[in-house]
Amino acid sequence: MDEQELRSRAWFGRKGKDGFIYRAWMKNQGIPDYEFQGKPVIGICNTWSELTPCNAHFRELAESVKRGILEAGGFPVEFPVMSLGETLMKPTAMLYRNLASMDVEESIRANPLDGVVLLCGCDKTTPSLVMGACSVNIPTIVVSGGPMLTGNHRGRQIGTSDVWRYHDDVRSGKIMEEELLTIEAAMCRSQGHCAVMGTASSMACMVESLGLSLPGNAAIPAADSRRKVLAQLSGLRIVRMVKEDLKLSDILTRQAFENAIMTNAAIGGSTNFVIHLLAIAGRIGVPLELKDFDPLSKNIPLIANLQPSGQYFMEDLFYAGGLPVVLKALDGILHRDAITVNGKTIGDNYSNAVGYNSNVITTVDAPFNTATGLAILGGNLCEQGAVIKPSAASAHLMQHTGKAVVFENIEDFKARIDTDELEVDENSVLVLKNVGPKGYPGMPEVGNMGIPKKLLEKGITDMVRISDGRMSGTGFGTVVLHVSPEAAAGGNFALIQTGDLITLDVPNRTLNVAISTEEFAERKRQYTPPEPVTNRGYVKLYIDHVQQAHMGADMDFLVGGSGSKVLRDSH
Repeated sequence: MDEQELRSRAWFGRKGKDGFIYRAWMKNQGIPDYEFQGKPVIGICNTWSELTPCNAHFRELAESVKRGILEAGGFPVEFPVMSLGETLMKPTAMLYRNLASMDVEESIRANPLDGVVLLCGCDKTTPSLVMGACSVNIPTIVVSGGPMLTGNHRGRQIGTSDVWRYHDDVRSGKIMEEELLTIEAAMCRSQGHCAVMGTASSMACMVESLGLSLPGNAAIPAADSRRKVLAQLSGLRIVRMVKEDLKLSDILTRQAFENAIMTNAAIGGSTNFVIHLLAIAGRIGVPLELKDFDPLSKNIPLIANLQPSGQYFMEDLFYAGGLPVVLKALDGILHRDAITVNGKTIGDNYSNAVGYNSNVITTVDAPFNTATGLAILGGNLCEQGAVIKPSAASAHLMQHTGKAVVFENIEDFKARIDTDELEVDENSVLVLKNVGPKGYPGMPEVGNMGIPKKLLEKGITDMVRISDGRMSGTGFGTVVLHVSPEAAAGGNFALIQTGDLITLDVPNRTLNVAISTEEFAERKRQYTPPEPVTNRGYVKLYIDHVQQAHMGADMDFLVGGSGSKVLRDSH
C-alpha cells in the first residue's frame, strides 16, 4: 500500500484547520511531528481489565506488541474496549458479546487506524473482537493472552474442568467447603485463561486455524516469555500486512472456516465455538449454517488428549508442539492452501511442525478417542438444531430414551434439583427451558445441570441433560445444548412437559420427543410465553434483535459490515 493510500492520512495528512486539530491534540502526549509523516497507524485493541482476570496481564503484552510495531516503522496507538470477564459478569458475559463487538467496530472505524492488533483471551473477548473487526475489514492480527499454568493440588494436576467435580463432591459430602479454599488457590496459580480446552483455549485455536494469528499462538502459556515474543512478532507483522493490504476478507474464506471446524472437532473444542464461528461468518459475509458443521466434524476423531475430553492441559499441548502439530496431523483433510496473516498458507505454517509427546497429540489413524468433538442434532424437539460434544459424553448414553424432568427456568431448577420430592432416576432426561438468547436473556452456561443430589449419593455421575442454553467449554457430560428455537421463541422445546418420552440418538443425529403433531398444536394453543425481564436499555435491544442460536446469536442489524469508511467527516 502506498503511503498516500493509508487510511490514517485522511486525518494526519490533512492541510489547514482539520490537520492542525488532529495532529495538535495528539501531540499533547509528547509525540514528535515525524511520527505523523506517512507511518502506518496501528491500533492495539486491548481488553485489559482487572475485572477480566484472564486478561489482566495485557498491559504488559501490549508493550511487546508496540515494540514490534515500532521496529517495523509503524505508529502504535493503544485503545481500550469493553472487556468481558467470564467468571465475574452477571447475568452472563454472553449477553454483552454483541455489545462489545459494537464497541470494537465503531472504535476501529471512527479512528485513524490503518491496521489493528486484537488482544483477547477470555472466552467472549476473542469472538467479540473478531466480529467487530470483521465488520470494518482492515488489516487485522490476533494475539491471544495464553492459558494459565496447570494447577496442582496435593500432587494432582487440576484445571477448570475440576470445578464441576469438586462442586459435586461438596454436594455429596465427599469434601468439605473449607477445602475448596486451598483448591482454588492451587488451581489458578498464574496469569492467563483456563488451562484446559475450554472456550478460551478453543477460541485461541479457532483464530490460529482460521489463519488470523501467527503459528503457535494458541498454546503458549501466558506466563511463558515466548508469549511476549509472539506479541512482538505480531506487532512487526501487522505493519507489513498494512503495506500488503492483507485484510480479514482475504483470509476468512469458506476454506478457512472449514479448517477451523475440522480443527475444533480434532481438539474436542468447546461447543461455544459453534455459536461464535457462525457469528463471525455472518459479519465477514461467508455463508455458513449450523448444518455445515456435522459433515465436516463427524469423521474426524479426537486427537488432542486434553481436558475436559481427555487427560492433559494446554501447557502440555504447548510442550508437545502446539496447535501446528495438530494441524499437521490433519494434513490431507484441511485446506492447506488457505492464506494466513503471515502471508503464507496454513500448510506452509505447519509443514515443519514436530510433535514431542504422542500421549498428548495422537494421529487420525490412531486417535486418542474415536468419538468426534462435535455433533449436530435435528428432530421435533429442536427444529432448527442442537449441539452435543460426544468426546466429553458417556458412551452408554449416546442412544437413550427416558422420561423428561422439566425445569421451566433456572430458578425452578435451583429450587428443586436437590429436593427429596423430585421424581427422578438415572434414566430420566433433565430438561431446562428459558435459558436461551431471549429467555434468560443472554444464553448462560448452565446447560450442564448438576446431577440431582439423591442420584449423586447413589454414585450416578452422568445423565442426559437438554437445554436451550450453553455450557462452559470446561464442562463435560452427555449434555445437549443450543436447542433452537429456544423456549422463549415459542419453539417445540417450550412445550415439553415432565413425563414426556425423549429419545437421544447421537449416531443418527436425532433428538425427538414422543408427541404427536396434534398434541404439539394443542399445547401451542395453550402456551403463554414468559414476560421479558426488562423493557429498557441494551438488554431490551438485545432481546428484541438477537437471533437464534443456530444463526450465531448475533443481533440481526449487526450481520454483515459497513466497511472502514467514516459515514460523516467533521471539523
